[in-house]
Amino acid sequence: DLLGRPQAVLDRPAMQQLIGGQRVLITGAGGTIGSELVRQIAAFGPAQLTLVDHSEFNLYTVDQELGRDFPDLPREIRLADVRDRRHVAAVFADARPQLVFHAAALKHVHLVEANPGEGVLTNVAGSRNIADLCQEFGVEAMVQVSTDKAVNPTGVMGATKRAAEAYCQALDIAGRDAAEPRTRFITVRFGNVLGSTGSVVPLFQQQIARGGPLTVTHREVSRYFMTTREAVELILQASVLGTNDGSTSGRIFVLDMGMPVRIVELAEKMIRLAGKRPYEDIDIIFTGLRPGEKLHEELFHYGEATTPTDNESIRLAAPRIADYQVLARSIDELTRIAESADDARCLEVLHRIVPEYTPANEPPDRMATAAK
Repeated sequence: DLLGRPQAVLDRPAMQQLIGGQRVLITGAGGTIGSELVRQIAAFGPAQLTLVDHSEFNLYTVDQELGRDFPDLPREIRLADVRDRRHVAAVFADARPQLVFHAAALKHVHLVEANPGEGVLTNVAGSRNIADLCQEFGVEAMVQVSTDKAVNPTGVMGATKRAAEAYCQALDIAGRDAAEPRTRFITVRFGNVLGSTGSVVPLFQQQIARGGPLTVTHREVSRYFMTTREAVELILQASVLGTNDGSTSGRIFVLDMGMPVRIVELAEKMIRLAGKRPYEDIDIIFTGLRPGEKLHEELFHYGEATTPTDNESIRLAAPRIADYQVLARSIDELTRIAESADDARCLEVLHRIVPEYTPANEPPDRMATAAK
């Protein structure tokens, strides 16, 4: 009703072949995407599931659900923060995963904008920890969950996610020509998830229940949306394509999310679905874009070449690839600065790593970015 398009067609036997009988580890397992990964992966019969999250309540909740719906599935529940490399290394040593799905991240644009060092430590350093441990422990494939906000980012959150993409790309390329099999690094990029924690749909539901008004940042603001179930199904589908096709090395899987949805139209539709009349029974007010937010999101960088895959709902992007050694040193520096709480210097180094990152209050210099 809200998105006005059909759900994607999937190759479930291939997903079963990828996951069935495997030891799988999921970071951010208590979050919106992480918990749906848990549900869908559990249904394919892995040998063991290891759930990692730093939120005690979220981890407790998903563990309770898993115990109820899949009581015979062997599982480990580990309370850990991806920023703590030593602790997460102990989790890897115990679990010995064959597949890792990395969904842990700080995702709220305005909160990361106000706390850039925290965004760097979780989204960049934390992702690097997981990627490095995947190599160290001989994981067959790591799936990095990314976001459309990594494309030409105007906020810290998007820039940190692009840095994480770049690191996984660099590792994937470095391992392509190795003499012995190395970990495959598969990055999947998509937009907003309908109904996720802190997203606009549950906010609108709460506002409708209170009688309004509904708050929209800008009359023209638009976003790409898909349901949580569809997003995770396509993450698994992209994982199949990535592990089976070596020619995708260093590329990013981008989910087809249809046409962007204007948020004001989504608000109007939800009011009507509640049996009310927009602007009459329930008003809509406009509050202004928050720091780091874009008017319109993009799924592809303007310079990225895109190619189709065997699934019409998934395309491949080929963004620029950084030299692994240079990138690793830059992330070392960025992490040290983030730990020192020097936000201004942190943003400078982040911009150096992600040259297309332009803060929302600065006009983008497209030609200069392209030259870089």
